[in-house]
Amino acid sequence: MEDNNEKKAKVENTGKEEKVEKAKAKTEKAVQAQKAQGKPQHEQKKAEKFTSIIRIGGKDVNGELSIIRAIDQIKGMGTSMSNAVSYILNKNFKIQKDTKLNALTEEQIQDIESVISDPVKYGIPKYLLNKNKDIETGKDLHLISNELSFAVRQAISRDINIRTWRGFRHQHGQKVRGQRTRSTGRLGATIGVVKKTEAAKAAAATEKGAAAKPAEKK
Repeated sequence: MEDNNEKKAKVENTGKEEKVEKAKAKTEKAVQAQKAQGKPQHEQKKAEKFTSIIRIGGKDVNGELSIIRAIDQIKGMGTSMSNAVSYILNKNFKIQKDTKLNALTEEQIQDIESVISDPVKYGIPKYLLNKNKDIETGKDLHLISNELSFAVRQAISRDINIRTWRGFRHQHGQKVRGQRTRSTGRLGATIGVVKKTEAAKAAAATEKGAAAKPAEKK
């Protein structure tokens, strides 16, 4: 019986030793793989996340998006303009609109930026542009991101300086495009709104009271 117990103990010990050796071998392989790649795993994940963000048109866009959706994320590029740009990219550069930004090369990204920066050059119609007949150059332009924001601020300051009605409305913070301001768009302290019928009744009561006072004095 003692011999059998000793044999069982030896078998168990050899099994444990084999498991420990296998675990050590796995860890050594993992360490060697990390050394070969030059970066630990957590740094590799950070690098992958960092490369998934691509700057295009002055904006950091998620690289997992398709081209047509990524272009739509840029300020100044709407749905119609992104469709037109993706059509030009497919026609001239053989870049399909469903491909992800991560799958593109630097040259292809430069091609996209060239189409976005000068859409008239590639045959995009003028009615899709957001600045036709520029007041300074007279050209048909399409502005995006910071250029668009700067142009809007410049146009508002120009209207204020030359004292147009639109500039006057901008200066006082009122609505500009002919909207009604009876219920919304009010400025300053709100006192309370009275209906026409109630206001008329109150005015009639005050008139009756004013007429009754001189009669009482007589």
